[in-house]
Amino acid sequence: MSGRLYVIGTGPGNPAQTTPEALSAVADAQEFYGYGPYLDRLTLRGDQIRHVSDNREELDRAKVALQRAAAGVNVCVVSGGDPGVFAMAAAVCEAIDHGPAEWRGVDLVVVPGITAMLAVAARIGAPLGHDFCAISLSDNLKPWPLIERRLRAVAEAGLVIALYNPISKARPWQLGKAFDIVRAILPADTAIIFGRAAGRPDERMTVARLADAQASQADMATCVIIGSAETRVIAREGRPDLVYTPRFIREEAK
Repeated sequence: MSGRLYVIGTGPGNPAQTTPEALSAVADAQEFYGYGPYLDRLTLRGDQIRHVSDNREELDRAKVALQRAAAGVNVCVVSGGDPGVFAMAAAVCEAIDHGPAEWRGVDLVVVPGITAMLAVAARIGAPLGHDFCAISLSDNLKPWPLIERRLRAVAEAGLVIALYNPISKARPWQLGKAFDIVRAILPADTAIIFGRAAGRPDERMTVARLADAQASQADMATCVIIGSAETRVIAREGRPDLVYTPRFIREEAK
C-alpha cells in the first residue's frame, strides 16, 4: 500500500504565513525532504525525520521522496512560498512523469501556499490588481534569450511583472538587463517595487521609478514587481506609499 506524498510551501518566511492545511500535512508526515533553511521553519516531533539536501537538487529530492512514499511512508516535500510556483511541485510531477509506473499510484497532495509576489503585493497595496505574470530571471533551467523575449512580450502586452530570482552572485547582470528591456517599452515613471523578505524581521519595501531603479537594490531574497503603465503610486503623509493597479482599463493602452 502506498504512502502519501505531501508537497507544501512554508510561505515567504513568516510563520503566520504557513497555512493551516500545510501544518496539517506536517503533522501527518513521517519524513521530510527539502532545502535546509525551509526545513528549519518547521517544528517537528521527535519521531519525525528530516532529510536535508542542496537547493539545486530538486529532481533528486523528488525521486527519493517518491521512493519512500511508494514504500508506504507518509512523506512531506517542503518548499518556501507556494510549492507550485517555481518550486517543488513541478519537480515531483516531472519525476512521476519520467519515473517507474508505481510512482503514479502514490497518493500525491499538493498544498497551496503563499508565494512571495502575493506577500509583497499585500505589503505595498494592490499592484497585482489587474492582469499580471511571474517570470524567473534565473537561466539555470531555461536560456536567457527566451527570458528576454518573454519580458518584451509581457511588457508590450501591458502586464504587471513579478520577477523571481532577480539577482545572485553568479548572475549579477540579469536584473539590470531586464530593466533595460522594459525601459524601452514602459514609461519612465512606471512603479518598480523591491520587496525584500516580506513578513520577516528584516523586511524592506522600496518603491522606485523605472528610470531610477537599480539592480543593486535587490538580492535573492527580493521579489521585484514591475508595474504596468496603469499602475499608480499614492503618496501618504507619514505613511508608506501605496501602489495599486486599477481594476478597470477604459481604453487600450498605447
